[in-house]
Amino acid sequence: DYLPQNGFFGSEWVGLKHFKVLFDEPLFYKALKNTLGMGSLGLIFGTLSSISFALILNEVRFSRFKKLTQTISYLPHFLSWVVVANIVIQTLSTTGVVNEALQALNIISKPINFMAQPNYFWGIVTAADVWKETGWNAIIYLAAMTSIDQEMYEAARVDGANRWQQMWNITLPSIRPIIIILLIMSIGNLVNIGFEKQMLLGNNIVANQALVIEKYALDYGIGMFRYSFGTAIGIFKSVVSIVLIFIFNSIAKKTGEGQLM
Repeated sequence: DYLPQNGFFGSEWVGLKHFKVLFDEPLFYKALKNTLGMGSLGLIFGTLSSISFALILNEVRFSRFKKLTQTISYLPHFLSWVVVANIVIQTLSTTGVVNEALQALNIISKPINFMAQPNYFWGIVTAADVWKETGWNAIIYLAAMTSIDQEMYEAARVDGANRWQQMWNITLPSIRPIIIILLIMSIGNLVNIGFEKQMLLGNNIVANQALVIEKYALDYGIGMFRYSFGTAIGIFKSVVSIVLIFIFNSIAKKTGEGQLM
């Protein structure tokens, strides 16, 4: 039960008290659900979008256009979440581009306040994250594709394979170990999604959907001077991350694909 004035060794040892308090808190399970939900969506759509974008770029034969597209695609990675959140909020506002487009296409009759819809929040956060990171995450897949033996493509073309068949039967199997290694690393960070985007895109209306573990630790741990309680949350996250890495690394070993160790 850490107190700054007493120091680490002068504070009372209370065993698993803070973990018991943590697991008895209904709000903790809400934060855990939101964290795993948004983390899983980000992992699935982030991985699929990065691989798809890398495959598309790899098929582009005009090198100047390819380099320009790649450069533009990873520029959002260098924007802070403050800027990205402001762009998203303006785009999805009742007078934003999305509402104007939907009304112009007669899909909706009146504007929708997307940022005030709790059911849309996870999707908005995921879409913003995918837009921001897809280009950057695709770099490593593109690098892996450059190491593929070109003779395999030549042999496939001689056998009559079109570009789609070459992509499906040569490119994807060749980068599968890289995909699995990156997936294992990403799965280990499933509960470490941060809280910047949730805090900046959230508001009082969607607060229940925006609460994640790190925000919970900040508000109910450090923010309330409950340092030991906040530390218990951090230890819980670390244990979950380590367990997830070992589980999925073991699965990768059994399947004979890429693994971390």
